[in-house]
Amino acid sequence: MLDQSTRTAILRLHEQGHGTRAIARALGISRGAVRDVLKAGAPEVPRLLRAEKAEPHREEILALYAGCRGNLVRVHEELATAGAELSYQALTAFCRRHGIGHVPKKPAGAYHFEPGQEMQHDTSPHDAKIDGKLRRVQSASLVLCHSRLIYLQLYPTFNRFLCKVFLTDALNYVGGACGECMIDNTHVVVLHGTGKDMVPVPEMAAFAERFSFEFVAHEKGDANRSARVERPFHFIENNFLAGRSFTDWEHANREAIAWCDRVNADFSSHLHASRRDLFAAERPTLKPLPIWVPEVYALHQRIVDLEGYVSVHTNRYSVPYKLQLIGRRVEVRETKDRILIYDGPREIAGHQRVMEPSDRHVTEPSHRPPRGEGQKLHRDHPLEEIELLRLAPELSSYIAALKARRGILALRGLLRLVRDYPRPPLCAAVRTAETYGLYDIARLERMVLRQIADDYFLLRGDEPNGDPVDER
Repeated sequence: MLDQSTRTAILRLHEQGHGTRAIARALGISRGAVRDVLKAGAPEVPRLLRAEKAEPHREEILALYAGCRGNLVRVHEELATAGAELSYQALTAFCRRHGIGHVPKKPAGAYHFEPGQEMQHDTSPHDAKIDGKLRRVQSASLVLCHSRLIYLQLYPTFNRFLCKVFLTDALNYVGGACGECMIDNTHVVVLHGTGKDMVPVPEMAAFAERFSFEFVAHEKGDANRSARVERPFHFIENNFLAGRSFTDWEHANREAIAWCDRVNADFSSHLHASRRDLFAAERPTLKPLPIWVPEVYALHQRIVDLEGYVSVHTNRYSVPYKLQLIGRRVEVRETKDRILIYDGPREIAGHQRVMEPSDRHVTEPSHRPPRGEGQKLHRDHPLEEIELLRLAPELSSYIAALKARRGILALRGLLRLVRDYPRPPLCAAVRTAETYGLYDIARLERMVLRQIADDYFLLRGDEPNGDPVDER
């Protein structure tokens, strides 16, 4: 069959007055073909109308397609059982031409990014061998859309705190930020909404404002919009993670940075340059980093347990025993590499952060008394005495005398009174007891109750208006 350009040439030569024989000789075709084109009078190639073997079974095919859950193999088997003489290839071609179970593919879009316009961030689960074990890791990457410069880190999990840690490290690695950061509607960043209606969590919006960029999300189902960061994940899995093993998480992330340095410096035939070369032109357009980048940390409130530890993600970290913090509330700051413990505004301890929840005890030797001293400390100053002096230092002389005469059980009873009763009547009763040398806790409690009877209790026969109490 002649193509459209040949048919156009035939019509044009005919308009110029050339005969059928001359046209056929010039174009190397038969005179019959020239006559057919001249008879049609149009350059369009006519479509061949052929009867389709599957057309008589159209309704049956539609019903079977729904009943067989879209499995054309089963549809062909049922048609053959019913006596239809139809090959499987003819069936699939018929379904493809008539759109039965086949959605026409849409062409992929192409996106062009100006230098400094956009960067894309995403995570993907992979398997990596760390400390001799194959475990699931979260690969977090950031890619600059214009130069394709890439930054990669591995984490055991990924949450809002680690997202801020990663982006801080990535922007420091790049040396600036693009105007927008494209994400995939992740809950780590998104408060509500998707696509152009996405509203980020205020915490993450404040973080982005610090670095002079804003988070944007692609429309739901439009994964191609973030292809700059999606595409390298296959390369990461089959190049960086393939055949590599790491001693710990710190080693894995050092190797990830070294791998990024090498990949960014390599020549790319697709880009016709290296990522570093393209980044040299993009670097001046990035938003500069702030003059001071505060360290990212997650804040926890913890109570120091009886063993002198605070717990963060099942791991326990020691505090100095000399500060007598057992039972007190402290502030714990979890940074990228450290666990910092604060008593008010003062940092009292710092430990290397354990990356995974593993029920480990992290102990600083100086936080524990020398061998034997701890027992001596509790023998000389029991915990009840330490707590009493902290809660009621004005009773120190009575506490010392009570300890000398009655021991720890009496201190424990006095601690109960300090916790249960108002301080002014308790102090008055203690002063009276100390004057007369009374160290019986039960009697001291009766004295306290007598002090507070008129203020806190309504005795029998005493109503506010003077009327007797009805005891029925």
